Amino acid sequence: MKLTPLMTMHADLKDPVSVGNGPHGDRAIYDVTGGYFEGERLKGILLASGGDWITMDSEGVGHLDVRATFLTDDGAHIYAQYYGALVFNEKVAAAQETGIPAEFGDTHFVTQPRFETGDDRYLWLNSVMAIAEGRVMGNAVEYRIFEATAD
Repeated sequence: MKLTPLMTMHADLKDPVSVGNGPHGDRAIYDVTGGYFEGERLKGILLASGGDWITMDSEGVGHLDVRATFLTDDGAHIYAQYYGALVFNEKVAAAQETGIPAEFGDTHFVTQPRFETGDDRYLWLNSVMAIAEGRVMGNAVEYRIFEATAD
């Protein structure tokens, strides 16, 4: 198996809404306000219709539950959903406080995006197995998304 670059995705986020400490941890909701994505085979914007329903466990790991809607430059809508893990450490905290982006690899921030579309031009996305590495950028996140392909 090899990982082939699929796209870079940048999501702008509102300040979180805290739901509080519930049965599964401390939940916060980050609404997506916009953003963009770009790769060799697709490019466009993120619509302000998604969010991250993240739950922080007692070990400092955020469990991501994200949904987003992409609009390609040529008018196709693509639904994305992913789960993942973000280990909150001092570099993540500094990026959130200062707005100075963390670097990829500063912490464990990994997701597995899945895509859905009915647009004939992008049906290939429905069967893509992807993995992504993220970084925190103040009130934004950025991902490098890779497609798992045969050698």
